[in-house]
Amino acid sequence: MKYSLKQLAVFDAVANLESVSAAARKLSMTQSAVSMSLSQLENLLDRPLFIRQGNRLSLSHWGKWLRPRAKRLLQDAQQIELGLHEQHIISGCIQLGSSQTAAEHLLPQLISKIDEDFPELRIELIVENTENVIDGLLNYEYELGIIEGRNDDSRIHSETWMDDHLVVIASPHHPFARHSTVNLAQLEQAKWVLREQGSGTRRIFDGAVHGLIENINVWKEYEHIPVLKALVKNGPYLGCVPYLDVEKDIADGVLVVLNTPQLNMKRSLSFIWRNDAGDNPLRDCFLSEARRLVKRRLKEATNK
Repeated sequence: MKYSLKQLAVFDAVANLESVSAAARKLSMTQSAVSMSLSQLENLLDRPLFIRQGNRLSLSHWGKWLRPRAKRLLQDAQQIELGLHEQHIISGCIQLGSSQTAAEHLLPQLISKIDEDFPELRIELIVENTENVIDGLLNYEYELGIIEGRNDDSRIHSETWMDDHLVVIASPHHPFARHSTVNLAQLEQAKWVLREQGSGTRRIFDGAVHGLIENINVWKEYEHIPVLKALVKNGPYLGCVPYLDVEKDIADGVLVVLNTPQLNMKRSLSFIWRNDAGDNPLRDCFLSEARRLVKRRLKEATNK
């Protein structure tokens, strides 16, 4: 074997950071040592791995081919090292990108359980909308993602975690709150505050009204659901959010769910990861605990 794991680690760091100097800082190496290691790897493989544009490096065709394979080798090497030193195999860090609903209502309980059972597994969580989670996964910023709704990218594997649905919400003082059902004509007349384009919630809503309501009066768009809820509570607006995000508000009587039988807004929360990611015991551990959490929630809901 001509190349070394150290050279692959240097390649991976430069690919992640698109900079030799940034990779040197991350790896606690000199900039010249990183440049030399990268040059040696390219010479050994007889392929250019990066396209150099000033101080920025972007992956070449061969670099994109090598990247997932290098990541798998480095992950396997880490697991071998942990096993040989008799350390806990479930040890290390997993980068997780998650949409808002899961991050706010499901992940705190899940991460607490993992911290208790697998104290050497660290989870780095970034909260983004669905579109950005998918992009981050494709750009190797995350090893695992949680999204709302569908993923149509063939490079990504999806696994449904749990079913969910969106609801149309209003203030108890809104005129529509007195109606047993709200029809499409009334929804078209309303002022709406909604999630931004690119979010999973917005995709589901837009898909539900497509072909049924010609013009939705979108008054404001916001990334953060607490802002949407506050506007609906205190103003003449309707909103559309995941039920998980308003369950307590409904129980407390500060928001109401409108009965909109003509809208189908069922959806699912799904885990996604790259098809070329290979085996990953940290990811498998996280997924197993997540499945157990859903089973516990279903059991608790059944017993209520």
